[in-house]
Amino acid sequence: MSTLEIFVIIAAVIALLYALLQTVSILRMDEGEPKMIEIARAIQAGSKAFLNRQYTTVAIAATILTILIALVPKLGSQPGWKEAIGFAIGAASSAVAGYISMNVAIRANVRTANAAKRSLRDGLSVAFRGGSVTGITVVGFAVLGLALLLIFYGGNPENMLGYMFGASLVSLFARVGGGIYTKGADVGADLIGKVEVGIPEDDPRNPAVIADNVGDNVGDCAGMGADVFESYVVTIVAAMVLGGTLVTVVNLFGSKAVLFPLVVASVAIMASIVGVFFVRLGKSQNIMGALYKGVISTGIIAVIGFYAGSYMLFPSAYALKFFVDALMGIIVVGLLMAITDYYTDTKFRPVKSISEASTTGAGTTIITGLGWGLQSSFLQTITIVGAVLLAYFVTGSPVSGTGISDTGLYGIGITATAMLSMTGIILSVDAFGPITDNAGGIAEMAGLSEEVRNRTDPLDAVGNTTKAITKGYAVGSAALGALALFAAYYAYISANGYPSLEINDPLVLAGLFIGATLPFFFTSFLMGAVGRAAQAIVVEVRRQFKASPRILEGTEKPDYGKCVDVVTKEALRQLVVPALIGVLSPILVGMLLGPTALAGLLIGVVISGFALAIMMTVGGAAWDNGKKLIESGEYGGKGSEAHKAAVVGDTVGDATKDTAGPAINPLIKVVNTVSILFIAVMIAVHVFVLHHLP
Repeated sequence: MSTLEIFVIIAAVIALLYALLQTVSILRMDEGEPKMIEIARAIQAGSKAFLNRQYTTVAIAATILTILIALVPKLGSQPGWKEAIGFAIGAASSAVAGYISMNVAIRANVRTANAAKRSLRDGLSVAFRGGSVTGITVVGFAVLGLALLLIFYGGNPENMLGYMFGASLVSLFARVGGGIYTKGADVGADLIGKVEVGIPEDDPRNPAVIADNVGDNVGDCAGMGADVFESYVVTIVAAMVLGGTLVTVVNLFGSKAVLFPLVVASVAIMASIVGVFFVRLGKSQNIMGALYKGVISTGIIAVIGFYAGSYMLFPSAYALKFFVDALMGIIVVGLLMAITDYYTDTKFRPVKSISEASTTGAGTTIITGLGWGLQSSFLQTITIVGAVLLAYFVTGSPVSGTGISDTGLYGIGITATAMLSMTGIILSVDAFGPITDNAGGIAEMAGLSEEVRNRTDPLDAVGNTTKAITKGYAVGSAALGALALFAAYYAYISANGYPSLEINDPLVLAGLFIGATLPFFFTSFLMGAVGRAAQAIVVEVRRQFKASPRILEGTEKPDYGKCVDVVTKEALRQLVVPALIGVLSPILVGMLLGPTALAGLLIGVVISGFALAIMMTVGGAAWDNGKKLIESGEYGGKGSEAHKAAVVGDTVGDATKDTAGPAINPLIKVVNTVSILFIAVMIAVHVFVLHHLP
């Protein structure tokens, strides 16, 4: 192994050691009063029960697919069994990443609530340390797996496509299943609690309150952990594949082009670990500012490392170009975070206008939030487009005629990798959100003082913004990563007799239309699934209130476990169809219409999926924080007519920001990885269909 390969493995091991030591430190902290511990145990039990059932379902599907991948023919000389092993490892790794993410969060939540009894600073510290375990574990685990697999495959990244598909498939299941669960429970709890019977959020009299808190973990921790793990490995592997297959890049740099994405990721891992220690609450008590300190310091340290790594691997003429590509990836992260922050933070006009619109009813609340969500997708799209064009033209030559620069395409892959390299610190900031959300719920249900809630509520409000930022980051990375994957797909079909993709080709146009509508078709099932899960919760809670009126009086304990069971069954039942849409759509189009139409589908999915996901995630977070701004005392405060209207807006936003929108991210990656992995079968079937048409 080279010195840089050793560095990659050492960086991954250090990350895992950091996570282990931080976990031990958190578990040694005091959990607080017996009532707090009792509530925390109920959340833990429900979270584990759901994830165990979900992963049992996923394991069955993964086993069948492992066999199929081993048997189906591949392009070139790649043996199927190698990709099958990679698929199994990728699926298992993604599942473990999600499981670790959730298990740390369900133990840090009660400790955060207890720390908030002392001070806001202590509450922030515990919540972020818990979140950092998730972020640093995911990237350390991913890079170690990628490095070892690359060695196992003899330096050939093409055999790692199965690993990508495994990670993508589990991510899709985790995002869809966890998203349906969390928002079915949340919406159901809000509709019956806040709107119908007029009790506060996280009120222990609400039978759905534990299910709601469980949802924060299975959706925003396990789901996000698997999702970002998948985005991370898919983008890195896509860049490695470009480095190992694009002829000009291979001739110029050899295996160094394959190794560089791993070096970028490893440098950022070390930077993220250092960045964690910069997260400190200053005299201004600005929680978001404290988190941004960690992100900014990580970015600065990473940029210095990218510069050194570029010059260690490449000739100076190209080293500077690849460094600029990596630098643009970091700049994109900053821009996406700033745009999302503007549209979702309570300090700025979008959220304030949503709160103001709530004074005239739920209709104007929804219309105003929808308008801001639609607008936010434009600025984020311009950011991604700018990054793609700059990366291409910095590294490659300007396009002349139909010639495409290989080094320019590789440059796009490097920009995407650098953007995803910030995953360690970004995911730490994201996992902070569900931990603080749970901490607030535990404080409310345990009857802690108003002083404690005045500390957990601001942490929770910032957590909503951080979750929105990470979702925008994940979707942006999906778009950049998918472009790198598309370049790899095009290289495959070009080598097998499909060299031209003309925009006026009816097959390309047909694929574009199908791809553009696919995210809408996909998310329609998710929105409907959230509605059905919420209905099931409402029916169950009404039943409990009717059967035991003393629950609302506070003299009888609700059956929390029944609500957890109801929404678990509904979520797992509803996740099958969306998962099948993601896997089967590209296969059917490739077989029936051919690889050219499938190329159009891949482009269409990225274009419409990116804009739709941003609109849903950012708009939903804006609705949520519009409600929280009113709950802080603005426009009449809690219990006012404006608050009731804001709750309705938040209810709509819950389904878009935590279920439908985030699930588009793994959808984009699944259709791309399936297309590359099964391209040989699709070409063979398409040729057969053409020869047997009447």
